[in-house]
Amino acid sequence: MKKKVVLATGNPGKVKEMQSQLEDFGYEVIAQSTYNFEEAVEDGLSFVENALIKARHACKYTGLPAIADDSGLEVDALQGAPGIYSSRFADGPSEHHRGDQANNTKLLNKLKGIEKRTARFQCVIVYMEHELDPTPIICEGTWEGSIANIEKGDFGFGYDPLFYVTDQQCHAAELDSKIKNKISHRAQAIDKLGQRLQSNNARTSH
Repeated sequence: MKKKVVLATGNPGKVKEMQSQLEDFGYEVIAQSTYNFEEAVEDGLSFVENALIKARHACKYTGLPAIADDSGLEVDALQGAPGIYSSRFADGPSEHHRGDQANNTKLLNKLKGIEKRTARFQCVIVYMEHELDPTPIICEGTWEGSIANIEKGDFGFGYDPLFYVTDQQCHAAELDSKIKNKISHRAQAIDKLGQRLQSNNARTSH
């Protein structure tokens, strides 16, 4: 019987990616949107802090174990920006979320005339057994690449159309989901998490 765990994100792209991967480790992944409560306020100053905030919030309101990730794009020429602000890079002072296309357009404008465009996606994923869990499992993944001059590809979400994956010689949004789910920053972090969870389950079953 699969163990239920709530996925603390409102991003349908992340839900789809993470459900397929975590099911392989024996977990039934339930999207946070299934429950009627406000999303957590992500006011941490790092990927780790924000992931912990989201996981704890989901545990509190569902009573289930929770998995949360915080991820983003780091561009060397922009001193690591957009970083933890990746999903709202183009947003103004108001609460209105302008979305992926606006973020991509702003990134291209910021990099006009810049030749060195190395970048990476970072992902921190957290598992908490309950709201007061003092020892959450924290795993990380990094995906190296660069920012292209134009958008390409119809798959993925976020900055995928601009992120050029050197070893695949294509944009992330051109990758088949099966390949992306093996090599991306999130895939790496989920794989590490799955192994940790399996190890923990093996210990507790003895």
